[in-house]
Parts: sequence; structure tokens; C-alpha cells
Amino acid sequence: MKQVGEQADSAQTLDDEQVVQYLLTHPEFFIRNARVVEQMVVPHPVRGCVSLLEWQLGRQRAHIQQLEDDITRLMEHATTNEPLFYRLLRLQSDLAAAGSLQELLNRLQRWARGLGLAGAHVRLFSDQWQLGAPSGFTHLALARSAFEPLRIQLLGQDNHYLGKLNGPELLLLLPQVRQIGSVAMSLLGDDGAIGVLMFTSRDSQHFQDGMGTVLLQQLATLLPGLLERWVSRA
Repeated sequence: MKQVGEQADSAQTLDDEQVVQYLLTHPEFFIRNARVVEQMVVPHPVRGCVSLLEWQLGRQRAHIQQLEDDITRLMEHATTNEPLFYRLLRLQSDLAAAGSLQELLNRLQRWARGLGLAGAHVRLFSDQWQLGAPSGFTHLALARSAFEPLRIQLLGQDNHYLGKLNGPELLLLLPQVRQIGSVAMSLLGDDGAIGVLMFTSRDSQHFQDGMGTVLLQQLATLLPGLLERWVSRA
């Protein structure tokens, strides 16, 4: 028969996992010891301690509040995205009605500024498009060999990048732009192999990793077909 000291030592060897496992495999414990459960208290950071039932109710209230907050955020996103959706529809119609490549780019630029952005820019890979003189489109050309290290660094396996650009990156992609805060970049075409679409913001926090890219993807898919009206593929 174990002595009292031995029983105490045995009880002290129980860890959280053993207690949890016992309660999971013996749910009737709470029925057999209902009165004890009602008397149990749990440490509380503000009130000192609360009953186990109060603690459980508090957790449930916190969970419900989290769900309500999530629903509120979803509704806010839907409210924000709906105007963007209709703006995208209007932009598609506006770009399709452009009479020249420069007019198309100007309309895209005005649309971006209407959203409060600094601008919109298109660069086309020179090995995929006929951009040499006398086409008048040489300013759109971007050497794939120069872009490839940047693509690996910023985009990896993705088709989109949202964030900041450093000096050399900005000089390569947007040589006429002196300074920007952040950029949203998307590879053009279904396979992302024919060019780059970029929206710029003066706010360094405007475009950030983790933001939605559905709008970017739609435009990146739409533009190549419109561009081919004025620029021939190589």
C-alpha cells in the first residue's frame, strides 16, 4: 500500500496532456463531479479569478465577437469591391474604344488616378513584341534578361507583387518615375510571359503583400488583346 508521500509524488507527475486525455476519455467525470466543477475557479487577468462556468461563457462571448468582427470585415470588403467591379467594367469599355495605343495608355492612366493612385504603366518584353524603330513604341520595351532576376526576387512563382521598389528596381521598370511609395505589379498574359502592368502609389503602405489581386489579374488578362491592335507580336 502506497504511503501518503508516495501518493503525492505520483499525483505531481501528472502533466497537462495526461489530464486532458483522461477528461476526453472519461466525459462522465463532469457528471459525477458536477458540484466540484461548479466550485472550480480559473485565474482571470482583471477579476482575479472567475468560476469555470463564467470562464467558459467568456470564451464563447469572445468567439461570437470574433465571428461578428469577421462578418463585418467581409461586408466592408464587399462594399469596397463592388464599386471597383463597376469601375473595371467601365474601364474595359473605355479601353476598347481607344483609337490608338497612346490613347489607351492615357485612359488607363486617368482610371488609375481616379482611384487616387499616382499612375499606371505598361512594359512589354522586347522578345515578344515588335517594338523597334520606327514603331514609336520603343519606350515600352523591357529586356526579359534584365527583368528575370527581379522577377525571381520579387515575384518568385507568383504573377503579382505588391510592395516597395528600391532604386535600381525603379530605374529598370519605371525610368521616367523619380520616386514612388509602393507598387502593384502583375505579369501580362495567361502565362505571364509577355510584359508587366504596374500601378503606383505615393503612399508606401498603399500596396502590401497579402492584399487581393483579382482586379490586377483581370486587367493583366484583358490588356494583351487590346495591345495587339497596335503592336505586333514578335
